Amino acid sequence: MKRFISSLAVLALMLGMAFAAEDGAAIFKAKCAMCHGAAGEGKSGPALKGTSLTAAQIADVLTNGAPGKKAPHGKALAGFTADQATAVAAYVKSLK
Repeated sequence: MKRFISSLAVLALMLGMAFAAEDGAAIFKAKCAMCHGAAGEGKSGPALKGTSLTAAQIADVLTNGAPGKKAPHGKALAGFTADQATAVAAYVKSLK
């Protein structure tokens, strides 16, 4: 029985990780693509495809904002959790 419960816990963790990766793309498309483009090519905001920023730097801007930047990145983005920021940052780094 313990083995079964452990297997279920591992499966749930793996599924949760897969959904988190998917969430980064979904969140980006819902909250970021309007300015940065669906593929990160840039529209009214700068291109993110192939950015030299690290995933940690991207997540930091999303959660804390960046001094001297216009909204929305001049301050922390409302509604972004640290996990969501990390997922979006990982998605942005995957854009090629």
